[in-house]
Amino acid sequence: MAQLEKGSKKLLNAWAFYDWANSVYSLVIASAIFPIFYAALFTDGNFNIHVFGVDFKNTALISFVTAAAFLVVAIMSPLLSGIADYVGNKKTFLQFFCYLGGISCIGLYWFSLENIYFSLLCYFMGLIGFWGSLVFYNSYLPDIAFPEQQDKISARGYSLGYIGSVLLLIVNLSMVMMPEWYGISGTKGEAAMKAMQYSFVMVGVWWIGFSQYTYVYLPVGPRDKSRKITSSVVLNGFRELKKVWSVLADNRALKRYLGSFFVYSMAVQTVMLVATYFGSQEINWGSESESTTGLIICILLIQLVAVAGAILTSRASSKFGNIRVLIVLNIIWMLICAVAFFITEPTEFYIMAAVVGLVMGGIQSLSRSTYSKLLPETNDTASFFSFYDVAEKIGIVVGMCIYGIIDQVTGSPRYSIVFLAIFFLCGVLMLTRVPKSEVINQKYS
Repeated sequence: MAQLEKGSKKLLNAWAFYDWANSVYSLVIASAIFPIFYAALFTDGNFNIHVFGVDFKNTALISFVTAAAFLVVAIMSPLLSGIADYVGNKKTFLQFFCYLGGISCIGLYWFSLENIYFSLLCYFMGLIGFWGSLVFYNSYLPDIAFPEQQDKISARGYSLGYIGSVLLLIVNLSMVMMPEWYGISGTKGEAAMKAMQYSFVMVGVWWIGFSQYTYVYLPVGPRDKSRKITSSVVLNGFRELKKVWSVLADNRALKRYLGSFFVYSMAVQTVMLVATYFGSQEINWGSESESTTGLIICILLIQLVAVAGAILTSRASSKFGNIRVLIVLNIIWMLICAVAFFITEPTEFYIMAAVVGLVMGGIQSLSRSTYSKLLPETNDTASFFSFYDVAEKIGIVVGMCIYGIIDQVTGSPRYSIVFLAIFFLCGVLMLTRVPKSEVINQKYS
């Protein structure tokens, strides 16, 4: 098939459609069904588990495993991007991590406390697959879209992801709440748990299946089969990061933006990863079935509102400028963390979920497109986006470790959440220091 021209509608839609394919992982596995399934494994009121020779609080354990996975991705990304740039097969790496993540999701079907090491391995590899693929997916943005198209197509990708993942979650929700419709037998609790396990399999199949449309149209890039992968090539990614760092020294706008992104993204991603665990333990649902229903309703609400949030943020950025809108979004996130400390009732949690949805999609899509616009003219986009992703992943490692340590020590995630407000405050202060006069286009400042 002939390679599509940069900026073509079909190419842009194919790129954005990968969000439709992979976002079911971030919703069903990371945010909704898996956290509920994991919490339901601890039915006797004992939230501790002995693993790796240590007694962990269940939510602290999953936080530390998550942090470990992101640390691996942060170290691995420069290695892989260096190889991908050298041999010109960025799409191959995207496919590899997609399949790794999809198969790992299917493996979560066998997640149990009795088989905890294999279970945690599947969870661990699923995270690596999802985030590893995003390294290469994000790096395609300046390759397939012109600067004036990037805000819109980035927002479209997130919107497609929210819509697609919500559709699958609705199916999964019906399976959990009415398992008899699907021929799932057992007591109500057993059937619900089995339905969640089937949901994990469906995520893997959905992710791998729908991503094929993206692979048909995304360019592979110039390939040179004569090039051999040596130790020098493997380490080239880290040299590229060093080169990117040297570029930052002469680009104050990009350097200061990246610093602020590192700080506030740390908090955003941590809140998104732990929100359901927080809701399952800290909200007075009344019963386990009410908790399951309430949490899934909250997740659905977040996703539906996030579609509008991403679109509204894109429009606001074109009118007021990316940096100004990001500052407002960080202030809202800071208030969310502060208010979360006092929330105990389901109605309060629903309201907070709606506000989170409004700012969640917007801050993610706008952060990605703002970085893309601030990049200097270069053909080596993979290295710059590798740097972006490494900063994001290290931030998540720090954020999840802080959350896990505070949760483990205090026994309550409330103190962890309110502590994250400090990072949003720092993000606001650092964004105000991005020099508008040095932004490539004044309307993006």
